[in-house]
Amino acid sequence: MIMKLKELLKHIDYLEVRGQGNPVITAIESDSRKIQQGSAFIAQRGLHADGHQFIQKAMDNGAVAVFCEDFPDLCPTLVPVVIVADSIKTTGWLASAFYQFPSKTMKVVGVTGTNGKTSIATLLFNLFRALGYKAGLISTIEYRIQEQKEPATHTTPDALKIQELMAKMAASGCEFCFMEVSSHALHQQRIAGIHFTGGIFTNITHDHLDYHKTFAQYLKAKQGFFDQLSPAAFALTNVDDKNGMVMVQNTKARIITYSNRSMADYRCKVLETHFNGMQLNLDGREVWTRFVGKFNASNLLAVYAAAVTLEQEKEEVLTCISNLEPVKGRFETLRSIDGVLAIVDYAHTPDALKNVLTAIQGIRSGNEQIITVVGAGGDRDKTKRPEMTREAVLGSNKVILTSDNPRSEDPAQIIQDMEAGIETQHKKRVISIENRREAIKTAVMIAKPGDIILVAGKGHENYQEVMGVRHHFDDVEEIRKCFGLEN
Repeated sequence: MIMKLKELLKHIDYLEVRGQGNPVITAIESDSRKIQQGSAFIAQRGLHADGHQFIQKAMDNGAVAVFCEDFPDLCPTLVPVVIVADSIKTTGWLASAFYQFPSKTMKVVGVTGTNGKTSIATLLFNLFRALGYKAGLISTIEYRIQEQKEPATHTTPDALKIQELMAKMAASGCEFCFMEVSSHALHQQRIAGIHFTGGIFTNITHDHLDYHKTFAQYLKAKQGFFDQLSPAAFALTNVDDKNGMVMVQNTKARIITYSNRSMADYRCKVLETHFNGMQLNLDGREVWTRFVGKFNASNLLAVYAAAVTLEQEKEEVLTCISNLEPVKGRFETLRSIDGVLAIVDYAHTPDALKNVLTAIQGIRSGNEQIITVVGAGGDRDKTKRPEMTREAVLGSNKVILTSDNPRSEDPAQIIQDMEAGIETQHKKRVISIENRREAIKTAVMIAKPGDIILVAGKGHENYQEVMGVRHHFDDVEEIRKCFGLEN
């Protein structure tokens, strides 16, 4: 992509331009280290650094234009400098214009909420491809452009990366893009400049208070997504969540509701459930799915409702839903030779853990032990740590507290925080093993034929982050080794 500066300026709000010239821009970067001759540099104020401090370095590296809020007085105006009110918000609109507004060439659906975002976005991507459409995906696990895959770095990438991905989707003929929209991305304006066809709300529970500080602020960030939808868009909301209608109370979009428990535009009921799937009554029609748990019934209902809202034939959608596979690391099951069942799930919030354990309890015959291996991430919301333990203890026969991604924190301290959630009468049922590999081994050792092991928290992740370094670690691989199922 190349575009002259004055053409770009037609599509953004700015305060003034200092300096002369109309350079050809070949790239837009917010990292001065990535600047090459022909790049434009946009100085952002981040959590850990202020891009305004690197304007001179960007120019030295070949920046032909600079976008910023305040231009340093001592910096010579060697290139055109565009002063904007909010450089972070401007980034999305700037990138969208630079890439020729790719979100307007396809139908973009955003999925937000605490739990279920990855499942719903990924299942919609798989469903629409099964229906014969070209589609793209932006998720926690990966970015997809049809068959092309790229590992994800964030639930929602930065604005420049999003627009680059969407431009590639548009160039490959994608008609749909399904993306997760995180609260961080909303607060940091990463989705500015995206034209959304619709938005989906899953649920909102305890999470990310390390960043948002209060639940009210967390809710406000999520709500902001629906506030900015256009009257031509749809807002699909889960009314089983007490904040389902709060999310859409200020939206201009067409409101559509879904529910497993009450009256709504789209409804679902679990008729029969087993560890290999469940029978649903989905919008008045029965369908067998390969998913387990009421939370997955809710996810599938959201997928169905979104597909029908996007003008797909109901019977075709139901047929495709019956063939969909669960998303990697979401209630992923493995069985040992002697009949121990292991379940790997990404559940890393109290509510998600409760949902998975409730699903397990609803299927087991009653004699099996449930052994839960769970940790909590470092440098994240500390207040949910004892809550995670409390839910694990209430839903399990035995609990092994262990390390998750400690990041820069001491794993032992994280586990100590989790231990605060153990009531005196339950202490005998809980042990702490800091090494995650040893924790999984111990769970397998104490499990008897028929027992159920839940390994929660990491799901699809194939690494463990310790002191800023990622080491290979995969829960599924570890379980397979313990079960003697190695290839």
